[in-house]
Amino acid sequence: MDLKKFRATAARKKASLGAFLDKLDHIVPTEMPELVNRADATVWRDVNCMECANCCKTMTPTFNKADITRISAHVGLTPKAFKEKWLLKEEESGDWINKTQPCQFLVDNKCGIYEVRPADCAEFPHHNKKPFDAYNETFKNNLIHCPATLTLVDRLKKMVEKEYEWE
Repeated sequence: MDLKKFRATAARKKASLGAFLDKLDHIVPTEMPELVNRADATVWRDVNCMECANCCKTMTPTFNKADITRISAHVGLTPKAFKEKWLLKEEESGDWINKTQPCQFLVDNKCGIYEVRPADCAEFPHHNKKPFDAYNETFKNNLIHCPATLTLVDRLKKMVEKEYEWE
């Protein structure tokens, strides 16, 4: 995965794909779940997360209480010690997030705690959220971080513009 090329493509397409997602806030094709499933199935033939890991390099998951308990036990720390060593509490949201980027558990583009990773990581890039259009802000934010999301939204935009009266 050429992340430099991805970043350039994401920067070039961000405005038009963001505008498409904004439009989905107001106009949702009736077959949207089917369109998402069709497009998403093609994404994973072209994007390999193990060659990328850009999410782990540029974003932080939120850690819920269950995540902290599970991961701290896995790494042999108390939840308190785990939080002190690796996390900080976001003032605005109160969420626990990583102190550093890239993620401290990223090793050779692979998650060192994959089997106990945070729920936020396990669900990323959130393409299976239902209804899809209720997560447009999430997808807009992820366009510059995730090649799979950029590819999905780009393909959805092309499908919708081809198959529907979109103006």
